[in-house]
Amino acid sequence: MPPAASNSPSAAPIIPGKQQLIEGDKLFASIKPQNGLSAQHDIAPLQLGKSRNVSENRPGISPDVITPEVSRPSTPYSLKPMVDFDGLSWPSLGTRERLEATPDEAAARLNKLSGAIKTLLECIGEDPNREGLLDTPMRYANAMLYFTKGYEENLKNIVNNAVFQENHDELVIVKDIEVFSMCEHHLVPFTGKMHIGYIPNNKVLGLSKFARIAEMFARRLQLQERLTKQVAMAIEEILQPQGVAVVMESAHLCMVMRGVEKTTATTTTSSMLGVFRKSTRTREEFMHLALRNNR
Repeated sequence: MPPAASNSPSAAPIIPGKQQLIEGDKLFASIKPQNGLSAQHDIAPLQLGKSRNVSENRPGISPDVITPEVSRPSTPYSLKPMVDFDGLSWPSLGTRERLEATPDEAAARLNKLSGAIKTLLECIGEDPNREGLLDTPMRYANAMLYFTKGYEENLKNIVNNAVFQENHDELVIVKDIEVFSMCEHHLVPFTGKMHIGYIPNNKVLGLSKFARIAEMFARRLQLQERLTKQVAMAIEEILQPQGVAVVMESAHLCMVMRGVEKTTATTTTSSMLGVFRKSTRTREEFMHLALRNNR
């Protein structure tokens, strides 16, 4: 004879799959909406309108079918907040420590790094005490600190009040900015060119500052995708323009010297903000002008 049913809430039958849903709710409970966006993602909702291809007289097709009026969301997907003006919100917690180090702390850092390079030489089977390698640990330590000098720089000092009021609302492009960076996955270089465009909103930035901003973010351990987005978001933060577009083309030694060893492979990344995301024509104009001599 089956046991009598209990009126206790704990005895309620468990519906198959419901427990997983409950656990899922707990998992995503900490994700809160920000800036009016949904809790599922931080992409701004598309502006929607009736499709031009839908006829109310066609049977079986709802007249309420809608398609996007714009080609992309107005803001990029990013798990990071907008860049702080000091430029130190990316990419690590140790950035400010290095920037504000005393001379004694900087010397201690250099010696520690030099010792690590000496250990590396020993681990690959070399003799760090032979003549050719005797000073290599310290040389490489100095070189690595230079390769990553972007950790000691910030946007405020780079911009240095070079923002000017100007009644210009057409496309401005600074192209073929040479970029040298270090891949964070293998600590080998990737090099290429960056093209930056923006449409001002009554404010312009001194042209040399675009190259300096690209240099600051490039001189850190990087991914090309992140580097491209960081430059675009930094310019947007400084100028609040109608839109910013950044395209980068580069070759990665991690693909050339190891792994697949494809010496002619290049990678192109882009980050489009504001009107460049919303308007296909504006984006195409930038791409045509920025890349027309590179093909």
